[in-house]
Amino acid sequence: MDSFIIATLALCSLTAPAYGDKGSSKARSCSDFRQFYGTKPFSTDDVPQSEISGEHLRICSQGYTCCTSIIEDNLATLSVKEVDGILRESRRSLLTSLNGQQKAFDGFVRELLNRSISNLKDTFTSTWGSLYSENSQVFSDLYKDLMGYYGGNSANLEEVLSDFWTKLLERIFYQTNKQSSIGEDYLECVSKQMETLRPFGDAPHKMAVQVTRTFVAARSFIQGLSSSVNVVRIVGQVKLNQVCAKAIMKMTYCARCETMSSAMPCSNYCINVMKGCLANQADLNTEWTHLGDTMVEVAEHRLNDMDSVILSLPNHIAEAMFTMMENIGTINSKLFQACGNLRGGEVSSTGDGEIMKRGSMTVEDRLGDTSNRMEKLISDVTTRLRGMRSYWVSLPNLLCSDRVAIGAGAEDMCWNGGSRARYLPEAIGDGLANQINNPEVELDITKPDKTIRQQIMQLKIRTHNLRNALIGRDTDFQDTNDDVSGSGSGVCTDETCLPGPRLAAPSTDRPIQYVNPPENNKVKSSAQQALPSNTIYLLSLLLLLLRR
Repeated sequence: MDSFIIATLALCSLTAPAYGDKGSSKARSCSDFRQFYGTKPFSTDDVPQSEISGEHLRICSQGYTCCTSIIEDNLATLSVKEVDGILRESRRSLLTSLNGQQKAFDGFVRELLNRSISNLKDTFTSTWGSLYSENSQVFSDLYKDLMGYYGGNSANLEEVLSDFWTKLLERIFYQTNKQSSIGEDYLECVSKQMETLRPFGDAPHKMAVQVTRTFVAARSFIQGLSSSVNVVRIVGQVKLNQVCAKAIMKMTYCARCETMSSAMPCSNYCINVMKGCLANQADLNTEWTHLGDTMVEVAEHRLNDMDSVILSLPNHIAEAMFTMMENIGTINSKLFQACGNLRGGEVSSTGDGEIMKRGSMTVEDRLGDTSNRMEKLISDVTTRLRGMRSYWVSLPNLLCSDRVAIGAGAEDMCWNGGSRARYLPEAIGDGLANQINNPEVELDITKPDKTIRQQIMQLKIRTHNLRNALIGRDTDFQDTNDDVSGSGSGVCTDETCLPGPRLAAPSTDRPIQYVNPPENNKVKSSAQQALPSNTIYLLSLLLLLLRR
């Protein structure tokens, strides 16, 4: 008889429903849940009057619940939309900042170039007279080529400068000997004497050093900003997967379904869910940080005197022309020896030393107060770049900042995904590889997101180019179809930007290799681990009693 009573009690314990921390077998009213659900964009007609069996649920606990299948689906969709909304607003803020820096920098560079050529026109017209006015296209072409190079075309900066000095030599020689008959073949011979004669003195070399260093840096810098914008925009199009969506729903609204309306997620629980959902995005952090740090270095060490370099271009050119005109007789004689005498005519005199000196001083007087603006621009952009360093790994904390339990004793009474109690697992690390230990989100760590891996490669390419810019090395870009800055700078204030420069990046979707890969590459939730249950123990007890 005793055995029968014990067996009966065991069977009753097996069939009794589990209520978590509710402590009562009586179905509770769903009035609080109905009130909560009514604040969402859904009809309350689907909400039951009191708790029902949750055997139909696919995400939340299958005990007694106030959620039907429809309600669970609605809340799952809503929870993902809420997370997407926070991420979208975060991206919008970042894009606004990056676009603002891009627009400010690009606008300042173009203003400097326009101001420089304007100063050159004003000064050279009064100083050089017909020598400038009849050959102004040579100077305009130089500025056009510099603007194009900065804008991202495939021009070779060394060739641009070399062509300018060669054309200038030809035009000055022609102008000072225009009473003679000079053919194209003769001018070609003249241009070939450039390196031997060095008619412009040291001015071309000085100008080349400064221009190359500054324009390589400026071009790489604006392309770095453009690439940053593109990375944020493209990564923002990567959607949260279904595994992540379920984890977010379970964390956000399953406690509501179980009538624990005041239970907020435990802090580490939320962090683990979000780190699992944004694991691929977190892998951007290393290269994103490298790019930002290198851009700061370029700005502080290669762009700090950009204004003076660009605005001093007329001075370098004037110095070169003055040097040639001072020695025009000797230069002509050597050219005649190398290329042959001209027929008829005399060498004409162009310009006056005092006038040229006065013209050069006029250019210097027009430099203005750009140094203060340059300092402020560099300060602003470097401050903002430093503030963006940890953007990708800061997103989980951003998402959890206003949705977790806080206050005294909160960690003991928070929602841990199964009940209202302390969450035992530790917060995991950032990035896909660390998700092997994530108890909340199942991820195949050997299959990184292809889109994000491609963007990581874009960041590496830009960082490499910027490092070359630090040593004044001109990287061979082939952005012939996409102007990095353009007249509108490619600037936008949301995620509908036009694409920036196209880069041919190698595929980066090769899976991560591990020395000792786990038997199962998918991370399993702690709730799914094979642990002995009370049911097994009770069944064993029942069998023993029945044998007696």
